[in-house]
Amino acid sequence: MGMSRRVWMGGAMAVWAGHSWSQGTPGPIRIGEINSYSAIPQFTQPYRQGWQLAVEEINQSGGLLGRAVEVIARDDAGKPEEALRHAIELTAKVDVLAGGFLSNVGLALADHALRNKRLFVASEPLTDAIVWEKGNRYTFRLRPSTYMQAAMLVEEAVKLSARRWATIAPNYEYGQSAVASFKELLKARRPDVEFVSEQWPAQGKLEAGTTLQATMAARPEALFNVTFGADLARLVREGNQRGIFPKLPVVSLLSGEPEYLEVLRDETPRGWIVTGYPWDQIDTREHASFAANYMRRFNENPKLGSVVGYATMQAIFAAIRKARSLDNEKLVEAMRGLQFSTPFGPAEFRAIDHQSTLGAYVGKLDLRGNRGTMVDWRYAEGRRYLPSDAYVRARRPAQAMR
Repeated sequence: MGMSRRVWMGGAMAVWAGHSWSQGTPGPIRIGEINSYSAIPQFTQPYRQGWQLAVEEINQSGGLLGRAVEVIARDDAGKPEEALRHAIELTAKVDVLAGGFLSNVGLALADHALRNKRLFVASEPLTDAIVWEKGNRYTFRLRPSTYMQAAMLVEEAVKLSARRWATIAPNYEYGQSAVASFKELLKARRPDVEFVSEQWPAQGKLEAGTTLQATMAARPEALFNVTFGADLARLVREGNQRGIFPKLPVVSLLSGEPEYLEVLRDETPRGWIVTGYPWDQIDTREHASFAANYMRRFNENPKLGSVVGYATMQAIFAAIRKARSLDNEKLVEAMRGLQFSTPFGPAEFRAIDHQSTLGAYVGKLDLRGNRGTMVDWRYAEGRRYLPSDAYVRARRPAQAMR
């Protein structure tokens, strides 16, 4: 039984549990979801469970426009060419396209959306280019961008006395975008800093010993890290063994997410400044409801991917309600300035660049009970870290503004 069939069967059971559909009810609203399920399972499995929960909830409440919601999921294996193959297939079958994890995959899907004039909600790809240089009328991005998360981290980085900085980032669109934004924003606040080393390992193939040796040879006073997944675990383990961490101050993108902390466990380096998700410490009404429902449904704690999957569907549902239609152009217009709910609170898509105002949590890493956690954290509201309209106009194509 294929994955999309299994997903729909689960959704169908939720429909009948909460609503009686008449025999003459129109067919389901279909959302095509493309993601790196086999390549990045530590994030995309919770992500899938997040959107499954959202779909089950909407169907239990009666669906949308009097119709059930069905998600047809496809695995791109982390390859842009696979994502495009699935997008071509799904475009003829679904009402909305969504998903993407790796930034290069997200850019390929965004280009497909432009060429085919179809709405694409990019859930996870973080590159700035997806809403700026390569932005288009049909693509909207949910998660806070590399620029936004870099800006959040720079607020903490400027407090360090470090002047000599090094960077380690995967050598593809996401890593390049993150380093460029961090350097730009840090130098704007601290013109005295210099970047003395840049290491660009291939994604998923980090040789931690060689990379750290080259980095430390430049005598940095602080490090900006962009690695994630297995590469992050390799970097931390090698740095711990060499006595580099926590001696060297580190500012690190995404490293406070439970997807990665649960792998690092007691190897979590204390004191790193990170963006992440302290799920067990957030006591807002929106998050408490989401976390309780998620744990009840899947018998495990939510991850950051869970929040992204759930919020992606909430945004799409809100657009359909606002448009009161599945007409593609009406959905695109509804997405511009759309306000929607998330487990982190309300958010909206800016009309000027289609970037969501969803924020992120910023704090430090620590160990509690032999497991990694975030401490001294704060929620960084996304809209506070968006650049000015003038900045966006200088980077986004004029035709994409329409």
